[in-house]
Order: sequence, then C-alpha cells, then structure tokens
Amino acid sequence: MKRKKHTSGDDEAQVDMTPMLDIVFIMLIFFIVTTSFVKEKGLDVNRPENKNASNQPSKSLSIRIDETGTIMMNGREVDIRRVIANIQTYLAENPTDTAAIQAHENTEHGVVVEVMNQAKEAGINKVSVLVKS
Repeated sequence: MKRKKHTSGDDEAQVDMTPMLDIVFIMLIFFIVTTSFVKEKGLDVNRPENKNASNQPSKSLSIRIDETGTIMMNGREVDIRRVIANIQTYLAENPTDTAAIQAHENTEHGVVVEVMNQAKEAGINKVSVLVKS
C-alpha cells in the first residue's frame, strides 16, 4: 500500500484565468459593437400636474370619432378633409385653445392622429385624447 505524500501549497495546480478573461472581454466588445441605439418615435404626452389647476372653466372643442372613422364635431358630421376649416370656424365664434378628442376603441389610430394634427394646424395648442379607464 502506497502512502500519499502531502505536498506543500506551492506545488498545487493553479488555474490560469487569462484565457477566460480574454473571452469575456471579446464578448463584451462584440455586444457593445452590435448593439444599436435608436430613439423610438412616438407622441409626447403632457400629463396635468394638478386636477384643480384651472380657475376658470373654458369651453373646449369636442371631437368624437366612432369605430367607422366618422368624425363628429359639436354634434355635426365632418369630413376628415374639412376638419381644419370647421375648427377655424368654431374658433372664430368661441375663442379657446383646448380640444378634446374622444375616439372609439376600435377606431384606426391614423384617423385620430390626423385629426390631432389638423387641430394643431388650425391653432389649437392643447389637444386631449379621452380614453377609458
């Protein structure tokens, strides 16, 4: 029976960490180079800070869009190409800077965005989109 010889700590095998660190740094460089930094496009949303901030209630333009894309402004059906003219007519009679767009949940988003853009072009600064909560 052979006896095992106890060796000192200096004679033990050591693991070389250099190849592992090289691979980790190469992977890090690969992921940094292949990552793309793209700013996504979207709508900027300005949420109100305080619900009771307005002292005077102002009359706001009401725009409703149903699921088929029919646009109703203050109880009248309006063609999408005539939204700017109708808003300008409304603003001549009722000076306001706010509009509320209430769209059905199945309405195409392109119609809602088009109405929002036309309201901005007509001179309304604050456009609100009403949603279910």
